[in-house]
Amino acid sequence: MTIFDTSSEKVGSCAPGPASLAGLRVLDLSRVLAGPWASQILGDLGADVLKIEHPEKGDDTRAWGPPNLQPSPGDQSDDAPSAYYLSCNRNKRSLAIDIAKPEGADLIRRLARVSDIVLENFKVDGLSRYGLDYESLKRENPALIYCSITGFGQTGPYASRGGYDFLIQGMSGLMSVTGQPEGTPGSEPLKVGVPVSDLFTGLYATVSVLAALHHRERTGEGQHIDCALLDTQIAVLANQGMNWLVGGQVPKRLGNGHPNVVPYRCFATADGHIIVAVGNDGQFRALCRLLGREDLLTDERFANNPGRQVNRVELEAALAESMAGWVSADLIAALAGGGVPAGPINRIDQVFSDPQVVARGLVHQLETAGGTPVPIVGFPARLSRTPASYRRVPPRLGEQTDEVLSDLLSLAPDDIESLRACGAIGTAERL
Repeated sequence: MTIFDTSSEKVGSCAPGPASLAGLRVLDLSRVLAGPWASQILGDLGADVLKIEHPEKGDDTRAWGPPNLQPSPGDQSDDAPSAYYLSCNRNKRSLAIDIAKPEGADLIRRLARVSDIVLENFKVDGLSRYGLDYESLKRENPALIYCSITGFGQTGPYASRGGYDFLIQGMSGLMSVTGQPEGTPGSEPLKVGVPVSDLFTGLYATVSVLAALHHRERTGEGQHIDCALLDTQIAVLANQGMNWLVGGQVPKRLGNGHPNVVPYRCFATADGHIIVAVGNDGQFRALCRLLGREDLLTDERFANNPGRQVNRVELEAALAESMAGWVSADLIAALAGGGVPAGPINRIDQVFSDPQVVARGLVHQLETAGGTPVPIVGFPARLSRTPASYRRVPPRLGEQTDEVLSDLLSLAPDDIESLRACGAIGTAERL
């Protein structure tokens, strides 16, 4: 059963003005996450995103299930899209083109002439064999903004290596500061629970593309953007990286503790755990008073944050003892009322039912032309005049191939069938 019938456009929200990036076209040669995350953001903001996929297998993430979106409970459709694929491919049109075929590569060059942005995440020089590298496409379109996303960048001794999020989390130092302290139960290095290296790189790629667009608007000049997962993850080490560069401190795993601020961690309660995030001395004093621990306020060791850092073990043990008898909800309410930042540790299902999340309207529901609901987590920033819009559910493999080739390249039906016959584009059965 085919459920991804998205030939008719579904609108998830109505913008009060033209979309920010309306009129821009993105030629997206990327797959998996970092590149598709960037192109989805551009699509949310109004760009026309052309997702180029291999005619036989498409984006790898199409098969990264379960879970998969089924048309109704109990169905097990072979072509049901995975949740992973759905998370990063809305607002796109899919073209099934084999770039290894000369005719397929020629289609990409022709599409590059009518596009503003190219996104790709092939290995270094991987597209040059097809004449689809930056220098080649620049000759087709000098104003083109061409963004390459790789594990290690276009230069350096690791440039030719493949890079994956998990590998980058380890190499960047992120895993050395994530997990329980050395010598405690479960103290092995841990990756973050979502692929943050991919996601951060997608965000930096988007920011870089927007900066390049502004430059082009002033000068008419396109450019090449070189984004690397390793570079990005090192950049977002933030305070942990600076702790080494400025203080010569090699940060270690602290579990849920903070390397610079104390107390700033989770504490056990009578029915679970809560997070307490004390960011200044005033909040620390409010916390101690609320817990009835004025004795901690008169202890010189805890008078300021540097002292609390040095004596964190003793202080946190005393606070843990005072919080252990509280019910989580009561303690969170009391702390919030006293101006002390605190909150629960929600499961994912609890996140989406949280009244704040519901009030913010983060979850949207689109619908395929066949009536299958498609939930999405929307663009988080609120633009007052040009908000994000949700126009297309993630497409079936090659769904818009004929449409785009006809509309943008003015190919006749016979020309399209000739391309299909030679294998340059996907077969009719796969569309």
